[in-house]
Amino acid sequence: MSMRGKTAVITGASSGLGRESARALAAMDAHVVLAARNADALGQTRDWIRAEVPGAQVSSVIIDLASLASVRAAAPQIAALAPAIDVLLNNAGVMFTPFGHTQDGFETQFGTNHLGHFALTELLGPQFGEGTRIVNLSSDGHRLGDIDLDDPNWQRRDYDKFAAYGAAKTANILHVVALDRRLRDRGVRAFAVHPGMVATNLARHMSREDVIAVSGQARARSVEVLTPEQGAATQVWAAVSTELDGSGGLYLADCAVRTDVAPYATDPYRAERLWEISRSLCLAFIS
Repeated sequence: MSMRGKTAVITGASSGLGRESARALAAMDAHVVLAARNADALGQTRDWIRAEVPGAQVSSVIIDLASLASVRAAAPQIAALAPAIDVLLNNAGVMFTPFGHTQDGFETQFGTNHLGHFALTELLGPQFGEGTRIVNLSSDGHRLGDIDLDDPNWQRRDYDKFAAYGAAKTANILHVVALDRRLRDRGVRAFAVHPGMVATNLARHMSREDVIAVSGQARARSVEVLTPEQGAATQVWAAVSTELDGSGGLYLADCAVRTDVAPYATDPYRAERLWEISRSLCLAFIS
């Protein structure tokens, strides 16, 4: 499939799934805008893609999704490189972090995985048009916990890093539900993706005991641990597949539509509540 003349923006593009997705889309002749917080890693990824894909069109922008000021500063830079965005791949994220806060005071996983992408997507809205696809990287990890819409930043509860990750991944799916409802009349569609269990540095906050426990559960369920290249397949499919034309608001895995997503993650009422909460929390940076 060719994406010649089209542009894809990918967050978290300097490693793991984002890096592999960028290479795959560049190989389809897309102009790929790499967005990540580490300038050195971005430069290395840009050089790697150009070596892997001779003639690749690759640009890069520094963005830290844990800082709404950084997101606001990056958005016009991305827009200058990509006046029309055909694919926005909200891929970046953190997992199982100790209790902490983003630069704006939000719980780290909710603030980085959801609010950073919520703000970026809002700011890039003018660059979307007929045929644009927004792909949020979620996870079957959303089953670890629903999001508490009355306490999304864990201010009134004991923190649980696994439940907080589940809540953030649930938020990624609810975001897609609300996005697709708002934008589909413009021909813009949104999807959430479960990439599978992938060996990346996303697990850097896991203790040895965590790794043993998760690995044991995976073996018990006969879950295969994928390479980043394999794990990136579904989000690339979500970005380009003609099978998804006319569709949106869906949860995808293994290059197919999944219907066994937790009901709380696709509830339209909850999606609207989260949208309003997110907009309120980000308002100073997106208005």
